[in-house]
Amino acid sequence: MRATATIPAAVLTLLIGLIPASAHHSFSAEYDANKPVNVQGVVAKLAWVNPHAYIYVDAKDSSGKITRYAFETSSPNALLRRGWKRDSLKEGDQVTVDGYLAKDSRPLTDGSLHGNARMVTLAGGKTVFAGSSADDGGPAANTGAAK
Repeated sequence: MRATATIPAAVLTLLIGLIPASAHHSFSAEYDANKPVNVQGVVAKLAWVNPHAYIYVDAKDSSGKITRYAFETSSPNALLRRGWKRDSLKEGDQVTVDGYLAKDSRPLTDGSLHGNARMVTLAGGKTVFAGSSADDGGPAANTGAAK
């Protein structure tokens, strides 16, 4: 009798593990398609971490105050498939990031503003796709904010 209860429980556990967790990383859950941002600045740090890599960019506003942005990108593996390398960006590189701010654009615990990068343009003019979750057909996919 105990085996008949254990088998369905084991099967149910396996099936639950197969359900996609895509809602966890939904663009619309965290980012605002109505808050496009174009940030020109200097790469402060590149974090190749899972599940998403981050590009930290220091940008000056019109008064000269520096604001740090933490831009989420695709996973390191997805970036590698798109042609990125670990040394594609280095601290001190000039970049322009097109993306979207988080719905709650209060500074994170490290003081940075959180955003989702769509495109990164390097100083030489080369543009690379950062793998924004907005481009998965989400609400910001066709806003035209990034070129």
